[in-house]
Amino acid sequence: MSVKFARVTQPLQYYWKQYPALAWVMPLLWLLAIAAVTLVWHVSSIGLIDETEPLFVEASRQMVVTGDWVTPYVNGEPRFDKPPLIYWLMVFAFQSFGVNEFAARLPSILAAVAIALFCFYILQRYEEAEGRRQKAESERTDSLLTPLQSGNKLHFSPSYLAALLAATMLILNPNTFFWGRTGYADMLLNACIGSSLLAFFLGYAQPDRPLRQKRWYFAFYVLMALAVLTKGPIGLLLPGLIIGCFLLYVGNGRAVLREMQLLRGGLVVLIIALPWYVLVTLANGDAFIDSFFGYHNVERFTQVVNSHAGPWYFHILVIVVGFLPWSAYLPAAIAHIKPLQRRYWQRQPRWQQLGLFALFWFLAILGFFTIATTKYFSYTLPLMPAAAILVALLWTDYVRRPQTRKQAGFIISGVLNLLLLAIAAFVLIESPRWLGSDPWMPNLGLRLQQADLPFLGGVIWGTTAIAAIGLLLWRSRWLWITNLLGYLAFLILVVHPLVLIADVERQLPLRQLAQVAVQTKQPTEELVMLGFQKPSLVFYTRQHVTYLTQPTEVINYLQTQPGDRTGALVVAGEKPLRRSGLQPQQYQEISRAGVYRLVRVAGQR
Repeated sequence: MSVKFARVTQPLQYYWKQYPALAWVMPLLWLLAIAAVTLVWHVSSIGLIDETEPLFVEASRQMVVTGDWVTPYVNGEPRFDKPPLIYWLMVFAFQSFGVNEFAARLPSILAAVAIALFCFYILQRYEEAEGRRQKAESERTDSLLTPLQSGNKLHFSPSYLAALLAATMLILNPNTFFWGRTGYADMLLNACIGSSLLAFFLGYAQPDRPLRQKRWYFAFYVLMALAVLTKGPIGLLLPGLIIGCFLLYVGNGRAVLREMQLLRGGLVVLIIALPWYVLVTLANGDAFIDSFFGYHNVERFTQVVNSHAGPWYFHILVIVVGFLPWSAYLPAAIAHIKPLQRRYWQRQPRWQQLGLFALFWFLAILGFFTIATTKYFSYTLPLMPAAAILVALLWTDYVRRPQTRKQAGFIISGVLNLLLLAIAAFVLIESPRWLGSDPWMPNLGLRLQQADLPFLGGVIWGTTAIAAIGLLLWRSRWLWITNLLGYLAFLILVVHPLVLIADVERQLPLRQLAQVAVQTKQPTEELVMLGFQKPSLVFYTRQHVTYLTQPTEVINYLQTQPGDRTGALVVAGEKPLRRSGLQPQQYQEISRAGVYRLVRVAGQR
């Protein structure tokens, strides 16, 4: 098998040596192609997803309308949940491409691509350093051999295997698919924190090149400041925690901290991040401080916020599902680092400590958010680059060293892989039974079943599992390709059609009623929504919406309208409308779509 593998790779290595640019161009074309399929395809065909995405997008649109780039507003109320960087980037996108879904999601798309390419770059540099080290060792060995023996030695050339694997895994997983194509701040935070940590390591790993080291440390501080402008203190806390634990373990903290020039770096962070915090505090006072720092930072860590509770293992489950189909190899990847061999790691050159650094990155974020009381799916997104690096280093070893595929870790990981594939196939086939439980899209399960998507998804993952069984029994270095091909087939044939159907069922009815409301609303009428708040209605109508979470409030609200108001257009589901106390003769139905109705209610004075 190794001979056949060499026959395949040797021509590629020859052409890469003859045309070095191909070694960059071909992987980049591949990464851009899978990024386009994952992040760009159909992204503008999907409406904003209630309930959080429209809040980000509408706050950005309001900045365009009002010109106020300091205080974000949604529906006439200040929104202090997040700092402004994501809003500013959306505004730039709106100015370039218009106010639409694609522009709103462009910052997330670019952030996902950027962190994947940065991972590719650092692992390419790591493999070049590893190649130089192995070549030096080989040359030292050659000097002790006879000329004939020396002529038979293998000399090492740089490889892009680990870099390509890590970047591919970082793009092709459910977390990147969701957060990378929606208008949230989370993928931007992932890119800022991840890039800051990679910039730190690039500086840390090059003490013999002081000028280059200073530049990377400067980039580390700039990117960390951008993380603070994306989500607040967590952008400073997480990198500090990760780097502190790593340096404490390695034992060279004092020397590295001197290299980092903390005072100058802290000044860089303050110059970039502090002005907005000062301006927004001056504009809003205690309201900003209490909401942003108190509620959205301290209370999220110490209390359950917005009913986002979960067991202690919540984030482990999120990683298992969110990093599919690669998460089965994370336990072996962690064991592969041998974190208990501290003296070994302390003796290693700094470049060789990339895997150890990724391990601390992964564990520190997982541990931090496991301790936090509020649990949410996106919190552990910033550890995904570390997970991709760990698994890529493991699989690089599996591919290049046949003896590692005979070890228990390879077999156990392969079995876990098969188990996850089988579970995925089973869940997909059974999914129509429970997908109808969402009151906003009760027919989703039926629609998916009519399109045969659950069955097709089950067939894809079942076929992938069968192929993986054969390759696992063969101890093949190509086992990872089954996951790659299976995920790509699932993404193209199942996920993209599924998302389009879900949008038609869940979000399209609101967009349709928003359009009707804009066309029929009189100047003296208000726009009201009963029951659960759907902020996409504000974005698509470009008007203020009064949300009444208790349907019974609507009569009292109409009775207390100002004298210049003649009633309201009301958007409501069937149940909230029945519970409102309004009789059928008191309102006129204008339109209905999905589970929603748009009705006109006259004033109740």
